[in-house]
Amino acid sequence: MSANVNTEQRRKYVKPRYKVRQTPGDIAFNIFNAFLMLFVVVVMLYPILNTLAISFNEPLDSVRGGIYLWPRIFSLTAYESVFENELLLIAFRNSIARTVLSTVGGLFVCSVAAYVLARREFLLRRFVTIYFVITMYVSAGLIPTFFLFQDLGILNTFHVYWLPGLFGAFNVIVIRSYIQGLPDSLVEAARIDGAGEFRIFLQVILPICKPVLATVGLWIAVGNWNDWFTTEVFARQNHLATLQHELMKLVASAMGETDTVNVNPDSLQGGGHVMTPIAMRAAITMVATIPILCVYPFLQKYFVKGVHVGSVKG
Repeated sequence: MSANVNTEQRRKYVKPRYKVRQTPGDIAFNIFNAFLMLFVVVVMLYPILNTLAISFNEPLDSVRGGIYLWPRIFSLTAYESVFENELLLIAFRNSIARTVLSTVGGLFVCSVAAYVLARREFLLRRFVTIYFVITMYVSAGLIPTFFLFQDLGILNTFHVYWLPGLFGAFNVIVIRSYIQGLPDSLVEAARIDGAGEFRIFLQVILPICKPVLATVGLWIAVGNWNDWFTTEVFARQNHLATLQHELMKLVASAMGETDTVNVNPDSLQGGGHVMTPIAMRAAITMVATIPILCVYPFLQKYFVKGVHVGSVKG
């Protein structure tokens, strides 16, 4: 009996749910928004899919044009030429090595600096922060940087790829803002338990900072993976080649020569490859793009949160 009474009372006090009616303007806006987003998706995806189709198409047939989203004559010749090129393999290994080393080292250095700047007991934190911000807007220039690298002995060495980029003022500011948003009680409790600053940083702060570290790590990785200018100016040696630099050279050398056919004499007897610049560019572009596309989905869940929370406090 009491159960029925309670049920009737709950029904009496439950607020009725009203279905929101959409006006013709709302419906028109939703339709327009859907078509706009669809257009943006197509515009962003088409160049990638078109390049992928050309890379898998037979190189000589690619010169004819008319390839859009699907290869006309499927062939792996372009990729075989890429992976048979010893210089491109060296460039691929160098790009991976510099990206991994720069990302891991840069995250560690920037997070340590950010933790120090986030501590209230550090009296010079405001002065140091302003100094770091100034370096974001004022630069010595290319020529002084060249002579500095030369004096440091890192010119034309692999160290020029990762040592100068270990510290980034913007990355430090972002990580510092995230750490400042954490409760001070976490650090205080760790200190009461007898933990030192370095242990607090490694075991308390870093595990909580996964979103912002993933965000900054993605920035560093993409920046190093796509960089070709460092190789062009500071590391002009074949054994220091990077994938993006080789792609840049190929695009520059083939500019205006998309209809030129590079034929290996052995191919006339069926023993080699027939290659065109447009097919080679498409294959190298996909090889250079796929690693980043594979990494991003694993960091996506941290990326938006890291950007949002890291920008709340300045």
